[in-house]
Amino acid sequence: MKTRRLSLRVRIFFAMILLVLIASILIAAVSIYQYNEEAQDYHRNRLERKEDNIKRHIDFVIRETSWEITTEKVPLIFREEIYKIADIHQLQVNLFDLEGSLLKSSKSSIEGDTLSSCLSADILNALSNTSRHRYVEKMVLNDQTFQSSFTYITDKKFKPIAILNLHYIQNDDILNKELKEFLERLGYAYFVMLILAILLAYFLSKYITKSLKTISDKINSTRLGKQNQRIEIESSSEEIGTLVNSYNSMIDQLQESAVKLATSEREQAWREMAKQVAHEIKNPLTPMRLSVQSFQRKFDPKDPDIHQKVEEYSKTLIQQIDTMSSIASAFSNFAKMPAQQNETLNVVQIVKLALDIFSEDYIVFVADEKEIISQLDRTQLIRVITNLVKNATQAVADDKDPKVVVSVLSENDMVKISVSDNGKGITEENIVRIFEPKFTTKSSGMGLGLAMVKNIVETYNGTISFTSQNGKGTTFTVTFPKE
Repeated sequence: MKTRRLSLRVRIFFAMILLVLIASILIAAVSIYQYNEEAQDYHRNRLERKEDNIKRHIDFVIRETSWEITTEKVPLIFREEIYKIADIHQLQVNLFDLEGSLLKSSKSSIEGDTLSSCLSADILNALSNTSRHRYVEKMVLNDQTFQSSFTYITDKKFKPIAILNLHYIQNDDILNKELKEFLERLGYAYFVMLILAILLAYFLSKYITKSLKTISDKINSTRLGKQNQRIEIESSSEEIGTLVNSYNSMIDQLQESAVKLATSEREQAWREMAKQVAHEIKNPLTPMRLSVQSFQRKFDPKDPDIHQKVEEYSKTLIQQIDTMSSIASAFSNFAKMPAQQNETLNVVQIVKLALDIFSEDYIVFVADEKEIISQLDRTQLIRVITNLVKNATQAVADDKDPKVVVSVLSENDMVKISVSDNGKGITEENIVRIFEPKFTTKSSGMGLGLAMVKNIVETYNGTISFTSQNGKGTTFTVTFPKE
């Protein structure tokens, strides 16, 4: 299932907050790493300083001793001095011979076995093979980190006579305390920054998307058939300004296209109307012309039946003239709707009145109330009923048991009028064209009745719909608001 995409405003808001959080985490991580590096540098440098001081102290003892300066005499030379050195420098001092055996220690025993009484071959090799002749070993014991440094002690001629081992404990309590205090202060600072970032992200995202929201609303309300408004936004960015200018240019072009399209449609409609009028008028003119020509050829004033022939000729011409008159009236009614004269009507009574002109006994009228009041034009309402019922009677004309039911119902603030017949119904290919002007399935008529009805209904903000089953009948339903 696809998740709903976040809006641009929400994405900008969360992006800024996430940026602050990531920055705070990175700075905290870098700070911790930097403190750890400084701690390691501090302990390394401190051990080196203590080692240099102790070696100078040892050199002084060697220069001042009266004992022969050899490896075997080292325990005698430093019999008492080693304790002074350890006490002065606050560090455990161990002396090994060049083979790695313990000669002398500032403690009678090395507590916790942190150092063996014999050095390993790796330590001895590292001392002899490195340029500085120095080796540092790290170890962790009882949650404490130790550093053991190994270096040579030389005589006055710089000849190695023993190995000096310093046992250094890394105490990070002070540094850890400083790091904790620093992280707490950094946390407070970033908490304030986070609050400020939330406020800034909120107002910045609102500012950025405000113009986009305006443009979006305008685009959503843009319609081809109405007057669209241009967008006027002040203090917009260059990108937003470009987008607004593009939209306004599109609106101008759309307006020009709409005007051209409307003009073209009106011209096309009038051309089609003119063609239809000419076609319908030509139909009765042809028999009229033939009748006149026939009368000219056969006219004989002495013919005893001349009066009867003139009368038949006149009836033919009058019939064709009436046909032309009905054609002209149909087009006039469709092209020019009279102004609405709304009045308070009892729709039930008006529908009954409209049905009085029909003599068919199979037309049935049904109403759920005796009085349904609405604001409508009497003439136009009668025209709607007349057209629908006329179509229904023509649809059932050939049926063995014809039936047309006209009903008037009241639903809340709406009036519903339906006309049902049990005729032949509407075929599927004709359903989509049923309200088109000029469309008809009958051999006579112009196909303007339903188009005119639809025009009247929509003028009142009403609706017209129909259901049909081929071979079983059709029901047209018209709905008007009461007010």
